[in-house]
Amino acid sequence: MTQIIAPRVRTLVLLVLAVAGALLAGAAPASAHAALTGSDPAQGAVVDTAPTRVSLTFSEPVAVGDDSVRVLDPKGERVDKGDPANPSGTTYSVPLVSGLPDGTYTVAYQVVSADSHPVAGAFTFSIGAPSETTVSVSAQASDDGLVGWLYGFGRYVSYAGFAVLAGGAAFVLACWAPGARVRAVQRLVVSGWLALTAATLGLLMLRGSYTTSGRVGDIFDLELLGDVLQTKTGAALVSRLLLLAAAALFIAVLFGAYARTADAAPDHPGDGDGGEPDKRDLTFGLALGGTVVAVGLAASWAMSEHASQGLQAGVAMPVDVVHLLAVAAWLGGLTALLVALHRAPVETPVGHDAVRRFSRLAFGSVVTLVVTGVYQSWRQLGSWSAFTDTRYGQLLLVKIALVAMMVAVAFLSRRWTRRLADARGSAAAEEAERAEEAERAEEEKQPAGTAPATASETSETSEAGKTEAGHDAVRAAQLARQRAATEAARQKRLRDADPNRFGLRRSVLAEAGVAVVLLAVTTVLTQTEPGRTEQDARAAAATSSSAPATGQGSGAVSLTMPFDTGGTNGEGVVSVDLDPAQAGDNALHVYVEGPDGTPVDVPEVKIALTLAAQDIGPLPVTPDRITTGHWSASGVQIPMAGDWKVEVTVRTSDIDQVTVSKNAQIG
Repeated sequence: MTQIIAPRVRTLVLLVLAVAGALLAGAAPASAHAALTGSDPAQGAVVDTAPTRVSLTFSEPVAVGDDSVRVLDPKGERVDKGDPANPSGTTYSVPLVSGLPDGTYTVAYQVVSADSHPVAGAFTFSIGAPSETTVSVSAQASDDGLVGWLYGFGRYVSYAGFAVLAGGAAFVLACWAPGARVRAVQRLVVSGWLALTAATLGLLMLRGSYTTSGRVGDIFDLELLGDVLQTKTGAALVSRLLLLAAAALFIAVLFGAYARTADAAPDHPGDGDGGEPDKRDLTFGLALGGTVVAVGLAASWAMSEHASQGLQAGVAMPVDVVHLLAVAAWLGGLTALLVALHRAPVETPVGHDAVRRFSRLAFGSVVTLVVTGVYQSWRQLGSWSAFTDTRYGQLLLVKIALVAMMVAVAFLSRRWTRRLADARGSAAAEEAERAEEAERAEEEKQPAGTAPATASETSETSEAGKTEAGHDAVRAAQLARQRAATEAARQKRLRDADPNRFGLRRSVLAEAGVAVVLLAVTTVLTQTEPGRTEQDARAAAATSSSAPATGQGSGAVSLTMPFDTGGTNGEGVVSVDLDPAQAGDNALHVYVEGPDGTPVDVPEVKIALTLAAQDIGPLPVTPDRITTGHWSASGVQIPMAGDWKVEVTVRTSDIDQVTVSKNAQIG
């Protein structure tokens, strides 16, 4: 429940928007989540002579292995030899066998970016002339399929476990000390530790297969596990396991020695016995040790993912740690509060003071999330257009909407908290008044002239009472237990019937439900290519496609043009090859690929050639489909040399089509 202080919040929002505008307006280039920005031979190129090697250029350094780059001939046989080399910067090359025949070759790559995410793709080039190929360039990447799903699920469980572990412990220490003795709260925090530990072990085992083959059988490959341990991500996961051992000791002290010192009446360490030196020292030690462990756990994510690469990594990693801690304090504390409201025993209820303290903690967490989130958004997006033009930006908008929804529900929770406090104050006053009236009534019932009993009467009565008590001792104990159980049930019914407490529980439950979705979106966001990288890759592709057409062999021309029909699956790239690009007969090849470089079929492709200087054309060409994403036409007549305009019409559905064009020098 976020504590809303309207004037301060308005000032904060205006400040954040101003800072965000300044940052997004003046963003500098950065990278994370590598993207392919170039290759030699180029994608879709037709070369006269067989190259001796294939080179790939990425937006940032990547990790490559023996099979990271594979070159396949038209029959699907490998023609690369040796391991990939890194001759310079971000370029990686693999040598090819000599004497390659003419035909279409497929280059498939599987690398790991510096922020730990696998990056895969494929493209084709041709020697002499394009040909049919049995190789599918839409092969499943290692992060798809069952292994990819398990890895993503493990990441979600690890984030959730960390939030419950760190946030639940913070709720007990900072807001509700008696919660250390409540079994439901203890089970919650221990469950968070178990979930995070199990997920970390699972991620460590899955990592090798996730970044290489994607096969389930490779999960238990010890050689792959050894390779993983030598990577930055492997070191981070092992560090997390060591910190979890320290977290187990922290939990033992929190629910052991600290729970025994927690007074049943006050609900905060500063109340009642909380002022004793021993307990103050224990509380301070737990708070300090828990903070160190929590920071270390959060750093195990920051040191191996998006924050560790790209722009201002030295600033981004501490900011990411603070962001994760704020998420844990808010969402984990909220979960602990929900459990306490529903499962806390009658003799240890959650007081309104504890709820108010968590409200202040949650408000501070939200402010921290806003500030760190603005910085992270600027760093990962870089421009306002990336919010809507990239998948990362779209997911970020969903996350922002969910946070806003949680804050709105938190405002309702705060209102229920205030009502609960007012109701408890009124109930306490009424109880005191009833007790005072009962005491006066008891005094009035006492007869004025009653004489005290004599010693012998008292003695006889005492002996009789002892005899009777001796006979009914067992029955009295049973009755006492029954009365206690009845009283506890009565108090629970009264507590559940309290409309203010019921309203608070319902609003906190709604917050927790939104938090579950928010955590899922955050997990997907951490596995998504940042908007900066996606836009940089598009810019590189656009620059490449807008460059003047270059000759291939004896005057061949290759043109590459992006298109967007505006419909579903309407984006892609179309390439046109003309050989020999001279007056007279020419061979024409058309290739259509999706945004990821995968060949795709479309219902119709048409070509038109125009020489505006001589008022010739447009000359229509209707190529024949050869294979997926490949059309060809032979004997295309070009009457004379000049600067010809090549127009390509691509139709992706019955109603969605677009015409793109580029000029090419013929002859």
